[in-house]
Amino acid sequence: MTDREKQKTLSLYRLTQAEESLDEARYLLVGGKSLRSVINRVYYGMFYSILGLLIYEPYTSSKHSGVLSYFNKRFIGEKIFPEQMGRTVHKAFDLRQRGDYREYQEIEPDQVGPLLEQADAFVSTVRQYLEKHIFSFK
Repeated sequence: MTDREKQKTLSLYRLTQAEESLDEARYLLVGGKSLRSVINRVYYGMFYSILGLLIYEPYTSSKHSGVLSYFNKRFIGEKIFPEQMGRTVHKAFDLRQRGDYREYQEIEPDQVGPLLEQADAFVSTVRQYLEKHIFSFK
């Protein structure tokens, strides 16, 4: 397997993780489970799709904040993706941080549904970008 084929395989794996995370979020939401858990899966759906992009970039980071910062600088700042995508992933990141790491923080139900819809669009947009601009090249 060539390096390019390995990149594509890993990128597709990340996209699968992203889509599975959003499926898990929907399942948890419909099942009336913890909104904290729903937000966690929503955030990770977007995060995994960003990791699928970064496979083709000269950048690595062990921190989520570094990944998001690079995504904003490269993909939002250079107008590859709309600014709304940057706002969406940062909102999910902030909600996940509050829900996972702060005591007595509650996620409001009216925050979750719209964010899940935005995350679906986010992951779909990343997939379309990769299919059009990356995967189509040999």
